[in-house]
Amino acid sequence: MSSIYRPPRLLLQWHLTDRCNLRCAHCYQDDYRDHGGGMAGWLPILEQFRAFLTHASPRIKGHITLTGGEPFAHPEFAALLEHIAVLRDEFTFAILCNGTLIDDAMARRLASWAPRFVQVSIEGTPATHDALRGKGNHAAVVAGVKRLVAAGVRTMLAFTAHRDNFREFPEVAKLGRRLKVTRVWADRLIPQGQGGALHGLSVDETREFVELMRQTKLQTESKLARVLGKGTEIALHRALQFLAGGPAYRCTAGDTLITVMPDGTLYPCRRLPIAAGNLHQTPLATLYDGALFRQLRDPAVVASGCEKCTYERLCRGGLRCLSYATEKSFTVADPGCWLATLPATPPATATTSPATV
Repeated sequence: MSSIYRPPRLLLQWHLTDRCNLRCAHCYQDDYRDHGGGMAGWLPILEQFRAFLTHASPRIKGHITLTGGEPFAHPEFAALLEHIAVLRDEFTFAILCNGTLIDDAMARRLASWAPRFVQVSIEGTPATHDALRGKGNHAAVVAGVKRLVAAGVRTMLAFTAHRDNFREFPEVAKLGRRLKVTRVWADRLIPQGQGGALHGLSVDETREFVELMRQTKLQTESKLARVLGKGTEIALHRALQFLAGGPAYRCTAGDTLITVMPDGTLYPCRRLPIAAGNLHQTPLATLYDGALFRQLRDPAVVASGCEKCTYERLCRGGLRCLSYATEKSFTVADPGCWLATLPATPPATATTSPATV
């Protein structure tokens, strides 16, 4: 694959800060000391992203998803939003947050900045959610969502499925519809950071969960809403969910998705934490053309266990970050896939060492 390859679009998931007002049991972080630099460190990274978009021909369509930690916990986050809102003609942006620090005034300011969406997480019933995120947190999140929706901000709910909560997804979907959010979606737990103590889904549980999502979509979305594209969408846009009727999906980490951490480290994806380098030391274009990202987007790389699968070219191994977290290799089939043909104990040669840049 040519080193001058450029994608038609690029999503930057930007973790601005490690600060957070919560300590969730399934968090990818295990360190909440802030390793970011505020506006002084953010603006050079933003300029690299802008240059990457504009120096390609044709120009790359860009999007930035701003998150943390908890981005609203950083005192300079509003200043960054003001700056980015002025650049809306160059790229779109969105925010991932926990929803608890959004008051009425902030909801109105967000509406004026016009992000594509603001996403918050709900992890099940109030009792299950609060067990993961803290007592009273479910009510605080719902209050934040209501403020966002009332202000006219496109709002989404995310659900992280693990063994103790995956059957509660229908409750979250119903809540999303009552709150009039735009979309409810879900993906499986990746056992990293504090989340390493929780139990992920087995193969049978993964299959049950994907089918549960399909049934929830049919029961929650009205037929008229689906036809008109209105109401609350129950999205089946993640790994393996195409097997339940969702659109074609494959991992795009290192291709149309990149992630920057608070200290400037570049990952393919937050959930695939293999460092390609650091943007404070090496330009984005150089790192994007490096060996790690080229391997991730190489269509000739077939995941072990997927060789005989009808969907191998479409799916490219399923949830690569889950394979990496559990099998120490992103070229092993998704551990939750019921179509994969992996041996009971993968051989040592199946391990893929992180590519060097």
